[in-house]
Amino acid sequence: MDLEIKIVKIEKPEGLNLILGQTHFIKSVEDLYEALITSAPTIKFGIGFVEASGDALIRWAGNDTELTELAKKNAYEIGAGHSFIIFLKDAYPINVLNAVKNVQEVCSIYAATSNPLEVIIGQTAQGRAILGV
Repeated sequence: MDLEIKIVKIEKPEGLNLILGQTHFIKSVEDLYEALITSAPTIKFGIGFVEASGDALIRWAGNDTELTELAKKNAYEIGAGHSFIIFLKDAYPINVLNAVKNVQEVCSIYAATSNPLEVIIGQTAQGRAILGV
């Protein structure tokens, strides 16, 4: 079995906050949306989620078109099954991180930052996984 290591640079404007994590269920997008919108009433956000089976389709949601498009694009580039990325405006990760972590489907959080970020990806014949940031 071959393992290929790849680096995916997250594309985002300087200073924009993001949360990168992993869940275990496709319903996660809806649950993350609810967690975010109820945690910070003025928050603007976009969510991108990579399915783990089949064509690894990108599910998405958000209340800001620009952030949602950015989340979709970065989720596609990461391509690791069950990973999600959230971009935030008018809120900081500290305002919503506990709510995100308390979503039942969330398994782990890799990063919550406004700094430049690169994601280390492992790829095999079966697919991709996030190894770290």
